[in-house]
Amino acid sequence: MKNKKVLVGMSGGVDSTISALLLKEEGYEVEGLYMKLHSKPGYHEIHQARAQRAADFVGVKLHVIDLQEIFNEKVFQPFIDTYAEGKTPNPCALCNRSLKFGEMVKFADKIGADFIATGHYIKTDGKYFYEADDETKDQSYFLFYVNKEILPRLLFPLGDRKKSDIKELAASIKGLESFASQGESSEICFVETTYTDLLKDFVEVDKKGEVLDKDGNVVGEHKGYMHYTIGKRKGFSVNGAHEPHYVISIDADKNQITVGKKEDLACNSVILNDLNLYTNEIEFDTTVKLRYRTQAVPCHVVVKENRAYVTLKESVFGVATGQAAVFYDGNKLIGGGWIEEN
Repeated sequence: MKNKKVLVGMSGGVDSTISALLLKEEGYEVEGLYMKLHSKPGYHEIHQARAQRAADFVGVKLHVIDLQEIFNEKVFQPFIDTYAEGKTPNPCALCNRSLKFGEMVKFADKIGADFIATGHYIKTDGKYFYEADDETKDQSYFLFYVNKEILPRLLFPLGDRKKSDIKELAASIKGLESFASQGESSEICFVETTYTDLLKDFVEVDKKGEVLDKDGNVVGEHKGYMHYTIGKRKGFSVNGAHEPHYVISIDADKNQITVGKKEDLACNSVILNDLNLYTNEIEFDTTVKLRYRTQAVPCHVVVKENRAYVTLKESVFGVATGQAAVFYDGNKLIGGGWIEEN
């Protein structure tokens, strides 16, 4: 394994910096890659400079590639379109597949790198992904869509480490102290404030519409369907309501939202499309996460023609179409798909 070349995705943050350092200490020939993804004003000037400073400290070459056009096509435009359809997108999973573990692999091939590494908190044995030891930082949910063919080439130096230990390590190394004290990156890197502020530049977000009850009666008003996701309980009016109401469905074409009580959010089955599975089984029992930072629940899965029909053995509340559903066998990730229907 030693003296093999590894391309490390370097963002200028503490995680990717320490990852590059650890791999170099292990004897790998390390080169770094900074990817220009979105076009948020002022972002790359700051982060590319940090990545260069990190690469200089570690003593590795830093490549820079501009992927803004591909990012717009594969990640950003689908993000806009999904909200416009009244669904809830997951841009990070798309980005991981197409760019961080797609375009990055192509670049690794170009420079003759055997392996690809990032600062993600996740583990792999070359066949499957596994949850990171640090449960609070685990990012396996967002990597379910990565092509299985590249798993044997992936290295994740932080998978068996705690975030607190990584910050402590950086703080103890002269020259890296400032990396330890940097703030955490935002959950969606291209969203500056709120997703609705961003959407306003591309679609009509603030368009008042009707709030319906389960029977189709108009019971109030909302400020535009794109302000809401399934399970939201604020930002709309319900005439005469004395208890909380939650968004239970969204009709983008009619600019209407339907609301109900907490129990109306209960979901017992989902249909997934565009599957990415690391197992060849077509019927199995496992557990599934239907949103990031939620508990995986037991389920039965039947796969037919690139769709998964998932029967939940416990009710889940607030399931949104467009989100990822990710299967786990214990701490082993066995794939997932996109919620089409519930």
